[in-house]
Amino acid sequence: MKDRVNAAVKYRESYRPFAPAVAAEKFTELFETGSGERVRFMEKAVPVRPAWRERIPAVVHADGTGRVQTVSAEEEPLFHALLQAHARETGVPCLLNTSFNLNGEPIVNSPDDALRTFVTCGLDALIIGSFLVEKT
Repeated sequence: MKDRVNAAVKYRESYRPFAPAVAAEKFTELFETGSGERVRFMEKAVPVRPAWRERIPAVVHADGTGRVQTVSAEEEPLFHALLQAHARETGVPCLLNTSFNLNGEPIVNSPDDALRTFVTCGLDALIIGSFLVEKT
């Protein structure tokens, strides 16, 4: 997945890992961290538990860490619900997370930016709030 996103969306070197987004209540299950700790803005690299490293390789750095984002139901209810649905379907309670921009472009800052970026890259679908946009 890391190679696919790097090639089709980010247009950057394939060795670059992505960040895991995880529901806050699952944080300590996947990452070696203190109870109650949170990382809301991907500002910290945290060791990924060995049992999870092979299950989520696209978000694990070469040193076994991940630049994680914890997502709470109170602060991000839609994203949290997506993480929970993904966990129910796959048994994996995290998703690949990255800034939404193409290589050399500024980070998407509006729905217009998001749609422009979406149609010019290799993404299959885009979720904006409660809306799903798919390429046909």
